[in-house]
Amino acid sequence: MKTTVPSLTITSTISDVERDTGVAKETLRVWERRYDFPQPARDPNGERVYPVEQVQKLRLVKRLIDLGFRPGKVIQLPATDLQALAEKSSGTKSAGAPHPDMQMYLDLCRTHEMEVLRRRLSQALLVMGLKSFVIDLVAPLTNLVGEAWACGQLAVFEEHLYTESVNMVMRSAIFSVPQANASNIGAPRILLTTLPQERHGLGLLMAEAMCVVEGAHCISLGVQTPLADIEEAARVQHVDIVALSFSASTNPRQAMDGLTELNARLPDSCELWAGGNCAALKRRNPKFMRVLELAEISRAIGEWRQRHGALRRPA
Repeated sequence: MKTTVPSLTITSTISDVERDTGVAKETLRVWERRYDFPQPARDPNGERVYPVEQVQKLRLVKRLIDLGFRPGKVIQLPATDLQALAEKSSGTKSAGAPHPDMQMYLDLCRTHEMEVLRRRLSQALLVMGLKSFVIDLVAPLTNLVGEAWACGQLAVFEEHLYTESVNMVMRSAIFSVPQANASNIGAPRILLTTLPQERHGLGLLMAEAMCVVEGAHCISLGVQTPLADIEEAARVQHVDIVALSFSASTNPRQAMDGLTELNARLPDSCELWAGGNCAALKRRNPKFMRVLELAEISRAIGEWRQRHGALRRPA
């Protein structure tokens, strides 16, 4: 017998959980039947609602699945065991030593000292330069923040505060880089956006920064652009490359379906690039597109220039 949730209990609808965790509604229902988790209550209308502790556990389960674990192996574990496993697995898979100030930045998020965080990030940007700032600091720090959020060590609003602070610093840095002239044959025209289901834009901003550093002419549409609008913008703007960003919360099936349809819509002369933390990209890596890590963007743009006989923009 399904329980009815009390009116004062903090809960999420199944749509909220799908957006929050990246686990599809259909998958949530299958797990409910097969593994007896999650165990949603019902609102007065009979719709599924999920208590906050179940949503937090689902974040951990999704994180571990992205790291290569099978649902049946982890979904029955208590949240404390899942958290320990996520921390251990993330640590063993991370490349290189973390930036020495990484913990300091995370502590500033926890204490909500966002002005100090922005100032420290801006100072690091001046010292490191934009390219190194993105690869060596912002990318691993963003992963660390995401893991802390998934493990319940950061609240949703604290993760949002971090994202907005980094957005401000990154956007200012991108604007300070001279934009390549649209007619420069050495500058590929790159359209950057996300698919309609992807609302996270920090990865997109990091990719844009890497592109402008390499002298590309970037056209950013922001997040959640309908496929028809991406197609039209690519045609009107005469772009050479459409670059898409995906977060770990992206529904893998929706991501692959969207990429397949978009590829069919784009002209043959337009390349399709994708990157981010969506596990489906690394597992399937379709031949019709190029999947890139942030650090690989520089080489990819250089190879584009070689294929098109274009010379690198003078520094």
